[in-house]
Amino acid sequence: MEISIEMLNDEDAKGLFAFECDNRRFFEKTVPGRGDDYYGFENFKVRHKELLNEQEVGLSYFYLIKDGSGTIVGRINLVDIDPIDGTADVGYRIGEAFTQKGIANEALKRLVKLAPGLNVIQIHAKTTSDNIASQKVLGKNGFERISTNEENNVDAGQKLTFYHYSRNL
Repeated sequence: MEISIEMLNDEDAKGLFAFECDNRRFFEKTVPGRGDDYYGFENFKVRHKELLNEQEVGLSYFYLIKDGSGTIVGRINLVDIDPIDGTADVGYRIGEAFTQKGIANEALKRLVKLAPGLNVIQIHAKTTSDNIASQKVLGKNGFERISTNEENNVDAGQKLTFYHYSRNL
């Protein structure tokens, strides 16, 4: 499937909200939930504006992954950019109907190519121990697992094991 990654903008709020709502249960099978408040559109719009402000000052960059028809199939973000150390964290999620098509792999490959232009020379990632697909995507893109830890997810009321990854560019 041919994809593009496009920087998040103000007009994306409705489409992104629909994408998040449509895939909530699927995402929450492998990543910590975002809480019920996130799924109220008024709250979502506030959060969307906050993301755009963060992007405007260069602290983070948020991208929508779209197919050839412009449908949102996922998202990928480069966040918590440290301009002094040149580090950032990556996160991504692919909608349920679009998994196992190489989309996350291709989107991460493209983001890794963009990162040096954003003054990022090292990218960190984390995923849950049961998210095998994400672990494979990180491995295919040159990320190495560097540590493991357990965290309590207050929203879900569960303890999760996380694998931490890193890649130097």
